[in-house]
Parts: sequence; structure tokens; C-alpha cells
Amino acid sequence: MVNIRIGMGFDVHELEKGRPFYLGGVQLPDAPAGAVGHSDADVLIHALCDALLGAANMRDIGFHFANTDNRWKGMDSKFFLKEVTAMLHAKQWKVVNVDCTIVLEKPKVNPHIPAMKKVLAELLHVSEEEVSIKATTNEKMGYVGREEGVCAYAVALIHKG
Repeated sequence: MVNIRIGMGFDVHELEKGRPFYLGGVQLPDAPAGAVGHSDADVLIHALCDALLGAANMRDIGFHFANTDNRWKGMDSKFFLKEVTAMLHAKQWKVVNVDCTIVLEKPKVNPHIPAMKKVLAELLHVSEEEVSIKATTNEKMGYVGREEGVCAYAVALIHKG
């Protein structure tokens, strides 16, 4: 049996003016628009949940927390990551490290990365050194470039034992 596995996650949400914007478990107060979704639409946490669940061969976030279930309407996505981490621990999986990329034109994400790392590390039961978050733009191309949406990618390494 292999004792280490990696998983990859991706998420995307539409942006809408006048909505709060949550990213990596942190509200970005300087955002011109917020993500639209059934929960708080935190694309970074959703991508991270999918990466972890995929690594453990436990399906995806939509399987466990369907956007058709009113229990999750408006839910803080930190709840999902906490639950996913508990699900992994129940099967003796532990997070080694995660690497995430956020693709967004505005606002600048870099000033918020230390706060995001702190939140995510606590939820994953790892040190902040094991949480990598990067941000980039889409160079004004596509739905991200037109500031219509935001997306995030995540890779997670987990091990048993």
C-alpha cells in the first residue's frame, strides 16, 4: 500500500459587485466584488478541499456538501475544510503540505496571504510553512481578466502513519 498520495483541486466562482469576498478563510475588505455561490464561495478553500479529498480518493466537495442542500447555504467554507480534515484523519491520512494558486485581477491578494496561511494551517493541523499560497492575474484575458470571476488551484500531499 502506498503511504503517500497527492491530489489536485480547482474551483471557480462568478464575481458580483456589492458582495463580501472571502478567500482562504479571510474576508478581503478592499475587494470591488465578491464571489457568488451557495456557501460563502471561497474558491481557495473549495479547491483545497477537492485536492485533499482527491488525494484520499474520497470524491469531491460537491459530493459531501452539495450545493443543492440548504444546510450549506451561506456556510463559512472554513467549516468544509475542518470537516474534510477530520474525514482524512478518520482514515489515518495526515496533510504533509499544500500548494495553492489564486487567479484574480483585483484586489491584490499578496497583502492577505499571511492571514490566509495562518487560517488554513490551523484548519489543516500543519505549520504555516506547509501552506503555500501564490497569486497571479490572468493578464486581462478571459472571465478572470474581465473581472467576471475568480478561480483557484490547489495541490495537496497527504500521508498515512
